[in-house]
Amino acid sequence: MKSVTFLWIPVRALWWRDVIRFLRQRNRIIGALATPLVFWLLVGSGFGPSFQNPLSQSAIATNYVAPTLDSSSASPSLASAPLTIDSSKSDNQSYLAYFFPGILLLIMLFTAIFSTISVIEDRREGFLQGALVAPLSPAVIPLGKFLGGTTLAVLQALFFCLLAPLAGIHLGGIQLLLLLPALILAGFSMTGLGFLVAWPMDSTQGFHAIMNIFLMPLWMMSGALFPMPNGSGWLYYVGQLNPVSYCVSSIRDAITIGTMNSSWAHYEFSLVITALFGALTFAVSVYLVAHPKKK
Repeated sequence: MKSVTFLWIPVRALWWRDVIRFLRQRNRIIGALATPLVFWLLVGSGFGPSFQNPLSQSAIATNYVAPTLDSSSASPSLASAPLTIDSSKSDNQSYLAYFFPGILLLIMLFTAIFSTISVIEDRREGFLQGALVAPLSPAVIPLGKFLGGTTLAVLQALFFCLLAPLAGIHLGGIQLLLLLPALILAGFSMTGLGFLVAWPMDSTQGFHAIMNIFLMPLWMMSGALFPMPNGSGWLYYVGQLNPVSYCVSSIRDAITIGTMNSSWAHYEFSLVITALFGALTFAVSVYLVAHPKKK
């Protein structure tokens, strides 16, 4: 019990330190929310007229073969004519609605960048060296940073959810309850990615360069910006192996749960993969802190 208390006190201090630092820097709040908002509106408005949701009823109808009754038998047989669905009853989703889960994850990604860049600043100012020589568990620094970044990411994402009606998305109580664990796990994973990039870095310029080369392509090829192809092609395999894809998928399933576009099994599977990826980033982060590189 004492060891848990001894671990939690410095973790809580680092956690609260990141939250206070964020609240005192209003430009970070504006940058983390305004940039995704402008990106969402501009890209959503530009791609909207040419977008067709691959998960909509009309898209499924083009690949569905309707069962018909064979005249010589009482058992149904498959006909070659596709099933037609009245377009007025289809659930075609606008691009703003499709892009909304991706923007929520982009907010978390920006928050992770701003939160974990403090690792480089703390090392430059000497704070990190003091924390490393203190008789603390190697898990203290990563856990404090992870919790701080996750808290800020989830709060900003929930605040952005107030704009969901602009995309025709109506979030009920069930959707919000399902969305919360998806956001928490996604925020934890995004902060973990940011920490892994920031920890070995000595300059903020190099950190931003790696972020643009590494994390942004992961987000773009996760199904957040455009639907990933199914079945074959290198983009398909990239989407399957990309852990960020499951972060986007869990958020999208939480928003559309109860409709034909998502299922409980797919939502739970995406949550499990996201949780495992977050645990992996945390374990690697603890290892890096416990084994600092020698200069």
